Amino acid sequence: MTPTLTRDDYLWCFRTMTAIRRFEETVVEFFGRAMVRGSTHVYLGEEAIAAGACRALRADDYVLSTHRGHGHCIAKGADMARMLAEVLGRATGYCKGKGGSMHIADFDLNMLGANGVVGGSIPIAVGVGLAIKQQGLDRVALCFFGDGASNQGIFHEAMNMVSLWRLPVIYVCENNMYAVSTHVRRSTAIENISIRAAGYGMPGVTVDGDDLDEVHQAMAEAVARARAESMPSLIECKTYRWEGHMVGDRELYRTREEVEAYKQHDPLLRLRAKMLERGAASEQELAAIEEEVEAELQRAIEFATNSPAPDPSTATEDVYVHYGDREW
Repeated sequence: MTPTLTRDDYLWCFRTMTAIRRFEETVVEFFGRAMVRGSTHVYLGEEAIAAGACRALRADDYVLSTHRGHGHCIAKGADMARMLAEVLGRATGYCKGKGGSMHIADFDLNMLGANGVVGGSIPIAVGVGLAIKQQGLDRVALCFFGDGASNQGIFHEAMNMVSLWRLPVIYVCENNMYAVSTHVRRSTAIENISIRAAGYGMPGVTVDGDDLDEVHQAMAEAVARARAESMPSLIECKTYRWEGHMVGDRELYRTREEVEAYKQHDPLLRLRAKMLERGAASEQELAAIEEEVEAELQRAIEFATNSPAPDPSTATEDVYVHYGDREW
């Protein structure tokens, strides 16, 4: 495979993946210190997918995320300080501390948000794609979801609609092998989820989700089709989540030996080795990036931990309800 990434691309992806890794490690640490309220689902082990996919986008393209969405937000350019503040439930967070880990969004970046409902972003992406087409915009919509969501009925309805209406939507299935505690072999009748694309008349491909080059190449081809032909695509990225379904999960459904075996495929270490081998960066350059990311993270920690909790009087602000002919 001929790499589609330039030296600048590799450096950006290394920085992005390092930021995702350190952000999520910090979230796990803070959860253990009882600083995070509610559930949080981290992206450790899947960093190459967010980086490789989002690097193929333009700034004006749209991203729709999942309950495990921190990595997507960072790859789309979200501010780690405001993200961490939201995870900690602080008023300076993206949703003013009211959304938490699973509902981070930044409309200024066309990051249309994470979603706590399994597969919840899949039908929303149909609407985004339809809006793009009706407005004649030269944009695409990227929708992430997991292997568990691929067995929801709405997945099949949405795939049919984006193909029927020829919408510029790219669906990326992050197959990390487990839907909560159910292994994909026990829930899915096929080996490769991507073959379902054939039933809806669109391209589908399965790639190694831990290999940045494979992810990016598949995504770049899908983006080109979406822009030129308004053709949707399904990309399945096979990967593995290092943590449980949520932080604090006892993980009784898998062994530590299994987890450690998959950690040997660390996408960040694989990228680092590849960059050094190809001369895309030196050890000194990569170390400098790591130091810069760490400094940014420490500033984010200081900002978030020193931010106030939301004032109880604001509980009903930014809440929209529509019922019949009445709005509140």
